[in-house]
Amino acid sequence: MPHDFPAWQTVYSYFRRWERKGVWQKIHSILRTQLRQLEERDVEPSAGIIDSQTVKTTEKGGVKGYDAGKKINGRKRHILVDTMGLLLMVVVHAASIQDRDGAKLVLDKIQYSFPNTNLIWADAGYAGKLVDWVRYFIGCAMEIVKRSDDTSGFKVLPRR
Repeated sequence: MPHDFPAWQTVYSYFRRWERKGVWQKIHSILRTQLRQLEERDVEPSAGIIDSQTVKTTEKGGVKGYDAGKKINGRKRHILVDTMGLLLMVVVHAASIQDRDGAKLVLDKIQYSFPNTNLIWADAGYAGKLVDWVRYFIGCAMEIVKRSDDTSGFKVLPRR
């Protein structure tokens, strides 16, 4: 902690109190709304982009699992952003949960938090039955953005 801060216990106590009261989420929502307005966009997003990332974890605490595709023992975070890249929703779970199943944990929450969302872009890891599930249960379309077969190495794809 910087020397001009109070004792770490005091700082942590305020952090936890604000976390329980939802202060951090409120601050984030207000800032996202203001940024969208500055860019002359609707306050509520109508489209989003979903992806996941697997990260290694320590032996202590929390859920973890093995992501066989990435060969990593740890957690997976599913993130949904708007088209500006602003965070809409995050869910952290065991790395052993498949992307299609983890996406349901995220997307199930957006129908209440962001009811105007009518399109989600995702990579090929989300293809299959999830597309129909999103249409039926969430009420929006999911479009799979695929890589070109003739592309080698890293290439930025639109909406990913």
